[in-house]
Formats: sequence, C-alpha cells, structure tokens
Amino acid sequence: MTANAGHRLRTLGDKTAGPGRPVYVTGEIGINHNGDLENAFALIDAAADAGCDAVKFQKRTPEVCTPRDQWEIERDTPWGRMTYIDYRHRVEFDEDGYRAIDEYCRKRGIDWFASPWDVESVAFLEKFDVPAHKVASASLTDDELLRALRATGRTVILSTGMSTPRQIRHAVEVLGSDNILLCHATSTYPAKAEELNLRMIHTLQAEYPNVPIGYSGHETGLQTTLAAVALGAVFVERHITLDRAMWGSDQAASVEPGGLQRLVRDIRTIEASLGDGVKKVYDSELAPMKKLRRVTGVVAEAEAAEAAGTAEREPARV
Repeated sequence: MTANAGHRLRTLGDKTAGPGRPVYVTGEIGINHNGDLENAFALIDAAADAGCDAVKFQKRTPEVCTPRDQWEIERDTPWGRMTYIDYRHRVEFDEDGYRAIDEYCRKRGIDWFASPWDVESVAFLEKFDVPAHKVASASLTDDELLRALRATGRTVILSTGMSTPRQIRHAVEVLGSDNILLCHATSTYPAKAEELNLRMIHTLQAEYPNVPIGYSGHETGLQTTLAAVALGAVFVERHITLDRAMWGSDQAASVEPGGLQRLVRDIRTIEASLGDGVKKVYDSELAPMKKLRRVTGVVAEAEAAEAAGTAEREPARV
C-alpha cells in the first residue's frame, strides 16, 4: 500500500474501508420495509446471509422533511387512503423500533446505520453506536445537516447524485475531507446504464486523492455494480428488497435476496482477482512454462545467471 493510500482509509465500526481493504458492502433497506419491523428483520437476514457488512436505513422527522403544502395531500397506500404526512409517519420507526433493529443486527453480526435527512434525525441516530452516517444525494446541499454530521466525529459517507462538481466540492469543504467517504451515484430510480457514468469513480479519485471513493447504485441488474468494483470502488451500496413487486417507490431499483447473494459473491471474486499490479510468475505457471515454452529466451537465461550469481554472493545462513 502506498503512503497516499493510507490517507484513504476510513473506520466503519470495527472494519476499515479503502484501498487494499475488502470492499465494504451495504444493503440499503431505506424505506423498503414499508414501516414493518418483520420486513426489516427479513431484509437484515437477507443481507447478513449474503455476507454484507452493513444495512442502511433512512431517518426523517416528517414535519421537517415534508413540505408543508404537501401534508394534507391524500394518496393511496397499502394501509388505505391517507394524507402524505400520515404516510411519512407510517414508514418511520421510532426509538423502540430502532432499539429492536439494533438488537437484531447484533444478533446477526451485521452493522447498521442510516441516512438522516434533518438535524433532529442526526441527534436521534447518535443514541446508537452506528459505524457511520450517510448523506443522501438529495441532502448534499444542506450545509446545516452536513455541519451536524461533521460534529459527530463519525465517518460520513457522502453520495453525489444530482450534484454538480462545484456543489460536491463545497460539501466536502463543509464536511472536511479527513473523515468522509465519497460515493459516485446517479439519482434515477432505476438508473439507465448509459447514465451511470462509472468513469466518474476515476474522476473523483483524481479530484480527491485523500478520500476513498465508493459507489451507490440505483440501476437494475448487477453487472454495472461489479464494474464499479473493478474500477476501484472501495464501498458499494445497493437498495435491497424482499420482492421488487412490493409497494414502494424504491422497490423496482432494488436487489432481491438471491441477487444480493450473487452480488456479494462476485464482488469478492473481483477484488481477489485485481491483485497488486506487480507482474510476477506464479508457481502454478512453472509446469505449463516447462511444458509449453519451446524457446527459453535470452532474458530468461540472463535472469537465471543473475539469480545464480546473487546466490553465490550471499553468505551461508546458519
């Protein structure tokens, strides 16, 4: 690991995210639990069984995060027709709910954290020993929220969807670069492949050399998330669901349990295959070399002679 890479490590609970470390995989439950703790527990099970490092929720204070002129607008929901403000309350867990989630995650050996959408929600989450806080792309321009998150001293994961380079730079300045992890994202649900722009991972790596870069995906399918890992994403987040046909705005852009199993499996295969970038001849190649290479070549002969000379010069070890 280079000295610069060492500056790009971030603590997430008892794990570390950054170059040279296993990709930190988060299953975003968000509000796909539809306000039902049993759904939340089932999604935690799916993430733990797949080998995810964490699950993530969203935490809002409905009266703060819902525009006042939308409170009384009625909508059809699985629980009948209700006002939008009542719906926002219906899909939020209270402190007892999060205590149950915290206990369940501990039992399953998986971390949890959340995206707070307002300062009051930051204070709420600080009641728990979460490994990090997440800034949703929609909140990137909320300086008050960013300052509250910075004040916690925890690692802050910042998604950059629907944001300009200047807005991202300003958010990084408000948060400070020492304790953040940036995620490339496209905030369309689901996002089109041609709008994912995965090369932004390299752009962010160059723009913020002391910050680890991850990927928050909202596409359908798994291939493009795996490509993000191959491009160097050290953190991966995907929405997860029990069934994409369930009611809710995020379900269609989410990964079902079987897909999540394959995603984590393939991420581990890809990170193992990337190696260190230093060319070497593996022991497993020696037999094929002996069998298939007809001409040894002048370079191999010179290397063998150099190796023999070095061996002769080295003092015998006792």
